[in-house]
Amino acid sequence: MTAYENQHVDDHRQGFISLVESLAAASGPEGLTLREIRDRLDERAYGLMILILAIPCLVPALYGVPQIVGIPILLLAGQMLMGREEPWLPTAALDRRVSKAWLDRMADFASKRMRWFEHLSRPRLASFTTGWAERAAAAFMILATLTIVLPMTNTVPSVALSLLSVGLIQRDGLFVAAGAAVATVWATTLAVVGVGFFVGAGWAAGLLSRFAG
Repeated sequence: MTAYENQHVDDHRQGFISLVESLAAASGPEGLTLREIRDRLDERAYGLMILILAIPCLVPALYGVPQIVGIPILLLAGQMLMGREEPWLPTAALDRRVSKAWLDRMADFASKRMRWFEHLSRPRLASFTTGWAERAAAAFMILATLTIVLPMTNTVPSVALSLLSVGLIQRDGLFVAAGAAVATVWATTLAVVGVGFFVGAGWAAGLLSRFAG
């Protein structure tokens, strides 16, 4: 067992902000690899890794980052959906290093902007956070992520991902339900707008052709 592993003690009473801050505190000048982050988080790795990936996407009208982080979020949520206990990522991804500066920024953002998440969340409605409900939460994460990669539409699905992730980390079924609701409403809204756009475009084309004829 390495010195790093010896220092790791996972306290399930620890909130998600403390977890993010502990990652920043534990990182050396070169940061941490994704493997080290995953191993440090144990069974809460899924929720917190997805939350860490979703936090940058909360910035409105962001382009580029959601399209990059969407792939690992889909990969992690897909494994949750299949019931895998420990997150798997390709070796090349696990060996990638998250810089000390990035971890510090994540901890600072979580502490300053997400403190109310932690204050409002607490263990409740546990049946919505384990077993079949955890897999259902993963399905809603996938739904949210499929919309997060669309240009200029990243904030709302990122809120859904954050609610779902915090709910799983804190064992708060109310947060999980709220995240699922946000993801569903947002995906439905986009679908309705998309259908309306195509129907409207078809109607306008038909009208123009009638006038042209």
